[in-house]
Amino acid sequence: MLNNIIQYFQEADTYQLLDMVGTIIGLIYIYQEYKASIWLWLTSIVMPLVYTFVYYEAKLYADFGMQLYYIVVSIYGFLYWQFGKRQKENKELPIRRFPKHKIMPIMVLFLALWGIVYFILITFTNSNVPILDSFGNSLSIIGLWALAKKYLEQWWIWFVADIELSALYFYKGIPFTSGLYAIYALIAIAGYFKWKRMMQTTM
Repeated sequence: MLNNIIQYFQEADTYQLLDMVGTIIGLIYIYQEYKASIWLWLTSIVMPLVYTFVYYEAKLYADFGMQLYYIVVSIYGFLYWQFGKRQKENKELPIRRFPKHKIMPIMVLFLALWGIVYFILITFTNSNVPILDSFGNSLSIIGLWALAKKYLEQWWIWFVADIELSALYFYKGIPFTSGLYAIYALIAIAGYFKWKRMMQTTM
């Protein structure tokens, strides 16, 4: 068994190794998100640097382009969690409910993003999965924004995105990342109830 593992690493190319490295970083990230740790944003800056190469090699161009967005929003998220509106002085940013008046505008924004990203993929790339690639990443744009705002319901956005992306990554031959996103989907359920309890204790 050990020899087989050693042989796999010896024969693996850079693309496969970065798939594994990204998965390890991703596990650290989702644990930090589950704990509502502000340090998740720093991990979220490192992770895109790894996945930029992985997604480009897999011809997942929407995912590739998303990495810059992840870095920018991660910086915003860190600053917002650190210096955003607080309930009490010197207390961390509270977990909040997704505002009802924002639901419809966000749904419209998601559909617009999906259409725009899809158009870009079919027009300027040779992607063979433009519908799925654009769907998952458009939803991820919304999910990351909701996470930056520390909305409780961001977990359900990620649950849908993670299931879809897990299937997509498996199809595209990046199994470690596919497995990581399957784990993300499960943790999204646990994370929702974890954050809900945390929110109730601070009210």
